[in-house]
Amino acid sequence: MTTNDRIGVVVMAYGTPRRVDDIEAYYTHIRRGRPAPPELLAELVDRYAAIGGISPLAERTEAQRAAIADALERIAPGRYEVVLGQKHAAPFIEDAVGDLADAGITTTVGLVLAPHYSGFSVGQYQQRAAEAGAARGVTHVGIDSWHLEPAYLDFLTDAVREAAAAVPANPKVLFTAHSLPERVLADDPYPDQLRASAAVVAERVGLDAWSDWSIAWQSAGRTPEPWRGPDILEVLRELAESGGTDGVVVCAQGFVADHLEVLYDLDIEAAGLASELGLAFARTRSLNADPTVMAALAARVDELARDARPH
Repeated sequence: MTTNDRIGVVVMAYGTPRRVDDIEAYYTHIRRGRPAPPELLAELVDRYAAIGGISPLAERTEAQRAAIADALERIAPGRYEVVLGQKHAAPFIEDAVGDLADAGITTTVGLVLAPHYSGFSVGQYQQRAAEAGAARGVTHVGIDSWHLEPAYLDFLTDAVREAAAAVPANPKVLFTAHSLPERVLADDPYPDQLRASAAVVAERVGLDAWSDWSIAWQSAGRTPEPWRGPDILEVLRELAESGGTDGVVVCAQGFVADHLEVLYDLDIEAAGLASELGLAFARTRSLNADPTVMAALAARVDELARDARPH
């Protein structure tokens, strides 16, 4: 197999600081080069400290990349070079595409480790990869979403059933995802895709629409503009006030690994509030490098790559 026959795969993720000393630079990058006010930086450092000092996301993301690479090697030995490209931490998306171009690879496939498409998130990842590729004569194609991937839905279904067994009968199931600013959600498929995947899982588990489950949002940014809600903390308060349930199961369907938004925003902040309100609380396990789902994503990459290769 020649270099031109090989396909580059850019597995894309948000990124995370790898050490406590990296947190400030990471936060500044997220803020587009604007240093964070000292109080906000201190709050972020404290949140990382509460989950052990730093997030396990870097390790989890690398495990996901490796699992996808292993699955692609089983599908087509020697055909794929799988690299990691991140939005806010090295290796950045542009660096990943550049490394593949330096290796003589002329076609890349982009896979974002986020099931649901938004132009504000997945769209930006794919655009950055495509622009970096175009500058180097590399053709880039991307997988926009995989929110209805059967293996992913199977994982969520099993996870909800397992978590529900740990709380009182008939808990309310809250499917959560990262909130986004309202201004970017006009005509954006993100909310509809979240509702679609949640509805499939709810039907499989036997939940009645809205009485047994609903969509909640979390981890909104610290900006003056409105972000999509209701926030999960608001939903917990409303459930406790209404007395309609004794417990909740949170399925963080929009996240694919253990990281700050799961381990702190849910496991500490939301769980703590639920306890104060007298609500039993359980969270579904995170996807991480589940081998069945990673193999299914690899199969999607291979299918798209075959269509993209010159004939």
